Amino acid sequence: MRRARGGSMAIELAMWLPVVFLLIGGLIQFGKITYIYYSLEKTVNTIASYLAVQNGVNFCPDAGDPTVAAAIQFGLTGTTDGSGTVAITGLTPDMITVTTQCLDPVTLTLGDCAVSGCGTPVGAQRPDFITVSMPNGYIIQPRIPYILVDPIPLRPKAVMAYGGAS
Repeated sequence: MRRARGGSMAIELAMWLPVVFLLIGGLIQFGKITYIYYSLEKTVNTIASYLAVQNGVNFCPDAGDPTVAAAIQFGLTGTTDGSGTVAITGLTPDMITVTTQCLDPVTLTLGDCAVSGCGTPVGAQRPDFITVSMPNGYIIQPRIPYILVDPIPLRPKAVMAYGGAS
């Protein structure tokens, strides 16, 4: 005659339930990180698109350029004056870097543009590409119960062909 094994199901449930909760928590964190990365990619792409269609004759990719500042504010808040709310918590304009690249007509390689005379009416070299990036990254800390995970730096980058006036 067989004996009843009534407690084995409760023990198996007690063993597998934490694993299931950790798996669900990990999936939620993976989804959160993926969504934040998508939002960051969309932000840098918006900034690059905004700058790529500007018709400024002497385009200067520094933080003092009002066009660059307006583009960054537009990417972060949806308004060029920064009056809107930031879509991503903790994302600030100083985390975003705008650079230009020029195509060398001889070697057909990309390199930095000459920015000398950028503030003069003659202007500097016309850029071929606008690059918007976050070199230091946007740091996100995954939170999975009882598991310590190192912070993850998300570093999105967007490159757009410059279509402004020459």
